[in-house]
Amino acid sequence: QITTLINHKDKPKRSDKTLQAIQRVGQAVNLAVGRFVTVGEAIANENHELKEEMSIACIEARRAGETIAQLTDVASLDHPESDSHITIFTDKTGVVKAARLLLSSVTKVLVLADRIVIKQIITSRNKVLATMEQLEKVNSFQEFVQIFSQFGNEMVEFAHLTGDRQNDLKDEKKKARMAASRAVLEKCTMMLLTASKTCLRHPDCESARINKDGVFHRMRLALEQVIDIVTDSRPKGENEMAPISIYSGIKEFKNKVEGLRENLYFLSKENLSTMLEVILEHTEDFTDSAYTSHEHREHILELSKQAKMELEQLVSVWMQAQNQKTKDLMEDLEVAILKTCQCMNELKREVHSAATSLAADLLKYHTDHMVLKALKITGVEGNLEAVAEYTCKLSEQKEQLVEMCRLLRHVSGTEPLEITCIHAEDTFQVTGPQIISAAETLALHPSSKIAKENLEVFCEAWESQLSDMSMLLREINDVFEGRRGEKRVYLSLPRPGKHNANLKALKPVKLDTEEQAKIAKLGLELHLLTSDVDSETEKWEDQENEIVQRGQGMSSMAYSMYLFTRGEGLLKTTQDLFHQAEIFATEGTKLASALHAFSDQVRVDDKPLLLLEAEKLISMCKQLQITAKASVQGKSATFTKVDACILKTRNVMTLLCQLLPLSCKLLRKNKAGNGCLKPAPPWREDRIRIGTNAHTPERRAETFGIKSLENHLTSMTFLESK
Repeated sequence: QITTLINHKDKPKRSDKTLQAIQRVGQAVNLAVGRFVTVGEAIANENHELKEEMSIACIEARRAGETIAQLTDVASLDHPESDSHITIFTDKTGVVKAARLLLSSVTKVLVLADRIVIKQIITSRNKVLATMEQLEKVNSFQEFVQIFSQFGNEMVEFAHLTGDRQNDLKDEKKKARMAASRAVLEKCTMMLLTASKTCLRHPDCESARINKDGVFHRMRLALEQVIDIVTDSRPKGENEMAPISIYSGIKEFKNKVEGLRENLYFLSKENLSTMLEVILEHTEDFTDSAYTSHEHREHILELSKQAKMELEQLVSVWMQAQNQKTKDLMEDLEVAILKTCQCMNELKREVHSAATSLAADLLKYHTDHMVLKALKITGVEGNLEAVAEYTCKLSEQKEQLVEMCRLLRHVSGTEPLEITCIHAEDTFQVTGPQIISAAETLALHPSSKIAKENLEVFCEAWESQLSDMSMLLREINDVFEGRRGEKRVYLSLPRPGKHNANLKALKPVKLDTEEQAKIAKLGLELHLLTSDVDSETEKWEDQENEIVQRGQGMSSMAYSMYLFTRGEGLLKTTQDLFHQAEIFATEGTKLASALHAFSDQVRVDDKPLLLLEAEKLISMCKQLQITAKASVQGKSATFTKVDACILKTRNVMTLLCQLLPLSCKLLRKNKAGNGCLKPAPPWREDRIRIGTNAHTPERRAETFGIKSLENHLTSMTFLESK
């Protein structure tokens, strides 16, 4: 709007329509500034240390907005240029000055508000660290449960603040680092619980202490990295530039080589030779690796040798062309440039093939998790010799997977994927020894249920990371094959439903970063509802009951839709989401049918209430079906449909949270089975699982699980502490 005012054309004749349009723009700017400043002033009142600075910036912004409104008050003037009233037509520089003042003061308000957000995140981190210190020193189960409940609440607050911050980050590299750190914190929360319980149960066990210390150390590192990203400080240990990947090295090298077409003097031959040297040094990661096939190793060595020869030829022609620009020399230079770039492309293809084929083979080979299964069995048997044998095999597996991650980093293609590879490498490096210490603890205490549960949690984290690697490998291949750009920008969103036979399906699309931010709150509400539904289904003793199973299925689908709002999970495109919404609605209708059948078993006076709720469910599911099947065109319309589907799914889940306890209560009242409500559980070591009702490895890996943890903790008694 400001740009429109500044750039308006000074025409001799100005129509009423033009004058009215200018005035409307001026008024709109002033109103927008007023709303913005109101928020800024409210923030200032809540944060006294920045109140003075914020108030001054708000006053400047308000004054600039009012000035713009006055200078554009021209609609009522027939001849504004001859009137004594100063307007945009008589004083255009006044508008420019006001615009500059407005933009600078608005920027100042935003910067001050950002400082407040950073302070909130740092304060939240400090609270989490303080509670972690208490958890480390605790000596009794009762005290541990009380402190862990507080820790859970603080972690939820920290997750919300950092999640919002992650959505706000514009730098894809920082966003990827933030996502990696938050993923560590999410997964370590359950590890911290079971590792601490194991230590409390077996206080003299050295392997249990090592296991617990490892979790605390990793969480502290992740918390520190989040603060480094938020405050934009350089991470510890990264004083030097991180080693470049082969992909980024080749890309930069080719850009320099192709730049010789425009300028023969912009770099030295030594610079070009050094760049190639660095790239070829990185290829040694492949040629020296024990896991690279003989064929790939030979091809990489041949191409490395050829690249040196091509560069020598290029430098020779280049030096001649600097002294004498003849037509023949320039043609020779073009040929040398093309041959050098072609050789580098072949080298890039070869290292990509070597890394991805190794990754595919390893992931396929380890998909059965035989070593983890063997560790669990031998641990329960108390067979220390067998556990030692399988821990050696796990260490070998860890080295293979770490090497795989290192090679994939070289060919990842984008900085965010490169960071994801580094995160995966760290995860395997850390989780491997933690599984070993957990297995040793179980072998030393084979009858301990908590030690068994602890080993399960760490094994699930390993399995989850392997599952994530399969997705990462697909993304790396997508980038290489050009199916995904370096920046995750989706400029076009229209895609009618693939189940509509009369419409041709368009290119699949995802939500962009801005859209994810808009829908984040709704997604979070859906996430919390899935935890509530899972908590309710756990209370049913008969887990085979159709109502329970339908409810669990719907909760799992709703969780997938929540992951979609974060740009994660198995639902990759908006069409995937709409299809999932249809299936969710169908499942809801089937649940309503099950409720109708169940109503025949309840007492006459209870039946109307149950049928009323079932009818509500049918109505909501029909509305969701209609919304999911409706065809739309255009980015805005598609996002509106996504928003509507998530909103209606949330409404169904809200109703489900009421239906499940009602049905369970009626079933118990009528004694139609063996009872459905579980008694208040004692401190039983098999009560807590990572990710309540986690139907997929992905769900176990992604969920914070804080809400379900607190539900368990509040109902625990302390029999085991005896």
